Amino acid sequence: MTDDRRGMGRGLAAILPRSGDEDGLREIPVDLIDPNPRQPRSSFDETKLGELADSIRVRGVLQPVVVRPLAGGRYELVAGERRLRAVRIAGVEVIPAMLRQTDDWERLDIALAENMARQNLNAVEEARACAMLVDDLGLTKEEVGKRVGRSRVAISNLIRLLDLPEDALELIESGHLSEGHGRAILLCKDHSSRKRLARSARDGAWSVRETERRAREAENGPPEKREPKVIHPDLAEALAAAEDTLAAALGRDVKARARGDHCMVEIEFDTPAEAVELARSMLAAGVRKVVRERRAAATIGVSTAVQAGGTGD
Repeated sequence: MTDDRRGMGRGLAAILPRSGDEDGLREIPVDLIDPNPRQPRSSFDETKLGELADSIRVRGVLQPVVVRPLAGGRYELVAGERRLRAVRIAGVEVIPAMLRQTDDWERLDIALAENMARQNLNAVEEARACAMLVDDLGLTKEEVGKRVGRSRVAISNLIRLLDLPEDALELIESGHLSEGHGRAILLCKDHSSRKRLARSARDGAWSVRETERRAREAENGPPEKREPKVIHPDLAEALAAAEDTLAAALGRDVKARARGDHCMVEIEFDTPAEAVELARSMLAAGVRKVVRERRAAATIGVSTAVQAGGTGD
């Protein structure tokens, strides 16, 4: 059975039912698999097929196809046309396949979803498992999400990772890039640019945010440089005076900028806690001022009453 799971990765292989007397995972000669006459897709991207074939030559088939038995020892493909075509291009003679004797898919998809929730899979293995549940076994993304404890959007984002080039998927599987890097690279629609971005993100140790910025630039071009805004000298002098006065009062670096007809002030803190401390001290100062004003008002009121009483005598 170990050989049956070669190339699929420990995580994804662990969620697939083992081969029994009838159903289960096994390796089947490619020449014995007939195409699915109900396959809705008639054309496949040759470039992506070639990439997948190259990956299969090196790493094996990472997601099994689904077949059902026919008379005479042959099989009919149920799901996985793209993988089967890539295997034939790669010149591989056998392919891992989930054999289904009947149309009882419910037991299989429930088992896959439950096992997926228990196993420690990386993002790409999770994406392949979700794709098998959705594309091959017919579950909706919402149904998969409910069974593994995730939202429909999270499942959609996982499956979208499989739109990445094989090179990028390998970098995510190996831990050189994260799932967040993968989603950022998908912001760029060009397949070749995605490959370059993935390699550059690894080599440059880019953060996810930096990868997002580079992907947007690759897709839309660099942002246009804006001409510096000319500020009237009087306004510039007033902003500088505001910065100096606020900085002296608050004990912080302050920047004041013109924003249309208004003024925007930025106060720099080393930590969020410092901002909270300043706010509390300002509130306390405000309370003390109110107390002083009330005391002063009360004193004035008493003094006035005393004076009025003395005049009455």
